[in-house]
Amino acid sequence: MPPSKVSAALARARLGVTSIVFFTVAAAAPETVVGGGAVSGFAVSGVTGIPLGYLAIAVVLGLFAIGYVTMSRHVENAGAFYAYIAKGLGRATGTGAGAVALVSYVLILVSLAGGLGVGAADFVRQVSGATVPWWVFSGLGLAVVAVLGVLRIDVNGRVLGVLLLAEVAVILTFDASFVSQPSPVGVVFDTLNPAQLMTGAAGVFLVISFTGFIGFENSTVLAEEAKNPRTVIYATYVSLVVIGGLYSLSTWAMTVATGPDHIVEQAQTHSTELLFVLAGQRLPGVLVTIGSALYVTSLFAAMLSFHHVCSRYLFALGREGVGLGWWGTTSPRTAAPAAGSLTTTVVSFLVVALVAVTGIDPITYLFFWGASAGALGVLSLVLLTSVAVVGYFLHHRDHGHSRWRTVVAPAVAAAVLAVVLLLTVSSFGTVLGVAEGDPAAWAIPLGFLAVFVLGLVWGAALKRVRPWAYARIGLGARATELQPGKETVGVR
Repeated sequence: MPPSKVSAALARARLGVTSIVFFTVAAAAPETVVGGGAVSGFAVSGVTGIPLGYLAIAVVLGLFAIGYVTMSRHVENAGAFYAYIAKGLGRATGTGAGAVALVSYVLILVSLAGGLGVGAADFVRQVSGATVPWWVFSGLGLAVVAVLGVLRIDVNGRVLGVLLLAEVAVILTFDASFVSQPSPVGVVFDTLNPAQLMTGAAGVFLVISFTGFIGFENSTVLAEEAKNPRTVIYATYVSLVVIGGLYSLSTWAMTVATGPDHIVEQAQTHSTELLFVLAGQRLPGVLVTIGSALYVTSLFAAMLSFHHVCSRYLFALGREGVGLGWWGTTSPRTAAPAAGSLTTTVVSFLVVALVAVTGIDPITYLFFWGASAGALGVLSLVLLTSVAVVGYFLHHRDHGHSRWRTVVAPAVAAAVLAVVLLLTVSSFGTVLGVAEGDPAAWAIPLGFLAVFVLGLVWGAALKRVRPWAYARIGLGARATELQPGKETVGVR
């Protein structure tokens, strides 16, 4: 006989708009994206349109958010994409999406751990001359995140708030110095020219830009712990504006400092040090040192945020019987998803240890490839969620929302996102910086397809072997209210 309830629930009404914005923007890791992801994108892809890409993706995701936050009033579940897709496209499809979400977010989490390890090792070497293996700092970062992961969620929000405000202040200071002391060509806007969207490079810089937005959707993951449904809606829009505006401004400012025609060359020469090299030419050394330290804390803040996302997805799957029942338990003291947090920590440590033992380059294969692969998975989920929003509201017509919010906006977003996904998959080899025909260019997209199919098959199997679990898919906290013996009534 299946259990009628799980042992605990997440804390209620602990997070306001500001706290959720801190979690969401910290997950996006502003200084990491500007100084790491964007610069690596310039260097690896050879394209200059990344500042425009951030603006374009912000507009597309703003359109997506209209239906996304509208549906958030009807779906309150820590496994956001999983639950939305289950309710809009069917339970088995939802389990496939849940599998893709877990793999994607774990890839992003471990990529951040790799970036933190290398960044911290470089910083220590520059400050003290000591050489420490990168994996030591990755392990320390994961250990601290593991401790914070089982504390009260609002405590974590305050930690992220302090780190986030500091790094944004430094980024804006750097931006001001770049624009006030431009390259010999002056302040120009070539990298923001919309005509670049019509070139063959569009797919490359759009997917690189989309990577910077990973985490904006995490506001709904925290819906069960938010003070009210409107909290999530406001936090989503604020986060999107902050992320899009800051990234576009900061990457454009870097091209002003180098000159648009030299940003790729400079990025290839200096790699992830470019932001600080340019700042060092214009600002006092102490500010550059502080910026370098905050680059590391930016990675840590993003790690902490994505750790919470992974643990809550595991919690959601465990609570509804899709995954291990143990995952659906929380700490009696803090109401944190302790089992999901511990599982996330163990998996993260194992991946970092594997990379360290094999000796492969952690920046290329863990940080950049991991983040790019995770972004591809999340992009697929955003597309499916847009379609799911339309499906949900066409099936539930007594919702009281306008047709624009429930059908038109999400349908248009789905069409645009489908084009972006197609461009992304077709140019994924360029995104990764591999030679034409390299197996990685198609193996990663096919790997996600395989994960989705396996999850889909598992969902279909649940309908036969564990109908009580199948009936609970996507219900969130209401899963505990389902009475044994009535599990399959009305299930599709």
